[in-house]
Amino acid sequence: MIFSTRKEKKYTFVEAGEGHPLVLLHGLMGGLSNFDKMVDFFSDRGFKVYVPQLPIYDLPVLNTNLTTIAKYIAKFIEAHVEAPATIVGNSMGGHIGLILTLARPDLIKNLVLTGSSGLYERTFGDSFPRKNDRSYIRKKTEEVFYNPEIATEDLVDEVFSVVNDRMKGIKTVMLARSAIKHNMLHDLPKILTPTCLIWGKQDNVTPPEVAEDMHKFIPNSDLFWIDECGHAAMMEKPDEFNEILYSWLKDKV
Repeated sequence: MIFSTRKEKKYTFVEAGEGHPLVLLHGLMGGLSNFDKMVDFFSDRGFKVYVPQLPIYDLPVLNTNLTTIAKYIAKFIEAHVEAPATIVGNSMGGHIGLILTLARPDLIKNLVLTGSSGLYERTFGDSFPRKNDRSYIRKKTEEVFYNPEIATEDLVDEVFSVVNDRMKGIKTVMLARSAIKHNMLHDLPKILTPTCLIWGKQDNVTPPEVAEDMHKFIPNSDLFWIDECGHAAMMEKPDEFNEILYSWLKDKV
């Protein structure tokens, strides 16, 4: 299904379905399309699904950090969702979900993390070496997935265009550094919100020990594994991901 994108004031987002609100947060190199199958699945099953475009490239340089984006999402929930929501965050989106849940637990009913940063992640590093080398960018994009075929030409083109745009490249590196600096190990025990961890067993970016540590330190958490799956489970194994999450959510909303 093709979902239309809404633009209202400073927010661009997808909205579909009716019912308990799900707010889906994409990663640093991600976008709204990462959640297409999730939107389709949950909007048909009694959920109102929102996918906001994160302002990764729109913030002033001095405010390009995860805390600012978490505040942006808090304002989005207040303005458009108007009820405590279930947050689903992939990669950097999960990290933003963790920050938001700590800062504004009144806005969060449940927290769902998949391949979330916050403890340890492998990134492009401090810069984008060989940024004009498309084969290198393809290789780095393929490494996100267990099945490299998930890295379509369109997806590689998206990443290639980001790393070759000077200002986007600078802001991407800034947010990657912000994620590394904002380590949440000592904050995880303070998260009392029901939390679902869904992780690819072959995640090369936030490896399985990250999920195990999050499960260990977040008091009210459940951990589910998806085999033959990398860093973006909702893209690589959408049917399995959706069924796990739907089963987990049924008695929590």
